[in-house]
Amino acid sequence: MADKIFRVNMTDLTTSVEEVPADWAGHGGRGLTSTIVAAEVPPTCHPLGPNNKLVFAPGLLSGTAAANSGRLSCGAKSPLTGTIKEANAGGTSAQLLAKAGCKALIIEGQPKDDNWYSLHITPGNITLNKEEEVVGKGNFDVVETLTERLGKPMGIITIGPAGEMKMAAANVSVKDPDGKIRSCGRGGLGAVMGSKRVKFISVDSMDGKVEIADPDKFREANKTFAKALVDHPVSQALGTYGTNVLVNIINESGGLPTRNFSSGQFEGHEEISGETMHDLIKERGGRVKHNCHKGCVIQCSQVFNDAKKKYKTSGFEYESIWALGADCAVDNLDHIAEADHLLDDIGIDSIETAVAIGVAMEAGVLEFGDGEGLVRILREEVAKGTPLGRIIGAGAATVGRAYGVTRVPVVKNQAIPAYDPRAIKGIGITYATSTQGADHTMGYTIATNVLGVGGSVDPLSKEGQVELSRNLQIATAAIDSTGMCLFIAFAALDDTTCLPALIDLINARFGISLTGDDVVSLGKYILKTEHDFNTAAGFTKEDDRLPEFFSLEPVAPHNVVWDFEGEEIDTFWDF
Repeated sequence: MADKIFRVNMTDLTTSVEEVPADWAGHGGRGLTSTIVAAEVPPTCHPLGPNNKLVFAPGLLSGTAAANSGRLSCGAKSPLTGTIKEANAGGTSAQLLAKAGCKALIIEGQPKDDNWYSLHITPGNITLNKEEEVVGKGNFDVVETLTERLGKPMGIITIGPAGEMKMAAANVSVKDPDGKIRSCGRGGLGAVMGSKRVKFISVDSMDGKVEIADPDKFREANKTFAKALVDHPVSQALGTYGTNVLVNIINESGGLPTRNFSSGQFEGHEEISGETMHDLIKERGGRVKHNCHKGCVIQCSQVFNDAKKKYKTSGFEYESIWALGADCAVDNLDHIAEADHLLDDIGIDSIETAVAIGVAMEAGVLEFGDGEGLVRILREEVAKGTPLGRIIGAGAATVGRAYGVTRVPVVKNQAIPAYDPRAIKGIGITYATSTQGADHTMGYTIATNVLGVGGSVDPLSKEGQVELSRNLQIATAAIDSTGMCLFIAFAALDDTTCLPALIDLINARFGISLTGDDVVSLGKYILKTEHDFNTAAGFTKEDDRLPEFFSLEPVAPHNVVWDFEGEEIDTFWDF
């Protein structure tokens, strides 16, 4: 069946299935969520009010056999940043939505009552139901209860208690193939879903299929594409040690933010490293390799068990381990894993929340290194929505304002991730200019600044950083539209067969003839669309700046500061 737009109006509790407008037909994933938000959401609206809309879109290649194509994009105006926002996650829902013929799901309006609701999608149809049983439950209970209730494997998109409480750092959570949790993690989109009073969305594709215009060409392109991914050394390292392989690498570079960004190296780095984690997983009978969605050939996820060899967390990522670990000076992987489990269950961003706790540690709320205290705050304060829990759940900037802290690592109100911009300057340009607040995934210059992928640009020099970030942000916007995992970028930057094979996959899927220039144009269009929305929302070039302390406080061991002038940063948008 032809793809359709599925729309839900929560104000009058109606649903509709519509034809895809011509202007939307060539988009998927982030390109489609940003296009719809820009077209239908007033830029100055309150993010938790009735005029914001929550949009879900599978990628252009979702639901096909293309390797690594299982990402689901979620978009809205962010309650954390006030900007346009897209967050994406693995899991099963993107592929099932595509197989159900859903080009995009748009949730608009707000109920006039205090009831909670659920949505159920099947091919060509969407139903809206009142929900009581799983309201107030954590994500793991939600998935377990619904798996039993629904009686067959389905896609599940849900919010935890943080989303119900409309915390600004709340996630939209997605069930993975093992019934565990993956997160559309940044920007508070779970709070938008909570404001719509939608607890969960279930997806049954009823064995639907995505039609491929040229199956033979598709198979051939996929073979070339998958080989490029599997053969790349970074892919192989990710498959062995997970993303946490980066702890020792970034610590060595002097760019591992430690104790709320007061240093670039952590003395306990070895205890929380990917190598240590790998050995612990093997010792405890976990899984070193694991995929967050069907068809992943890199398998950078893993299953981490506790000391009793019981499941604790899955997809134990570098960003979360850094934020809960080095940034809070916690060197105990079990404390970090317990915290990660709680964050998944509460449904709240592991970067934003952990950096917020790092700021709270700076304020003396608890001591740096207090892993047990960190876990207690998540369990007793954030999960229960106490006053302290709500301050932390509102993000790092709110914690800084509440406690009068001046070292608050945020851009556009969103916490800065796991790479210090003083020591790795390219990523600082990405943090500053991203249309969605500080976000490493928008233009991952670590590839070239540190890992030597796609060439080499000295991380301590200003030279070439704006161009590097710009090129990567354009490419990433396009990748985010395909449903592909960002980690295809390593092979795409180094292997000359990878990107042409990706373009061949899209052409074979739709029976079209895109070129490399078309892909670049798509990336530029997405960035400009997002930037225009933000401008209309009141953002200016003065918002494309890093916090003052980065320019005032040299970071060890290189003793460097952030030294870009505003005029230099502003040249980013000269395209």
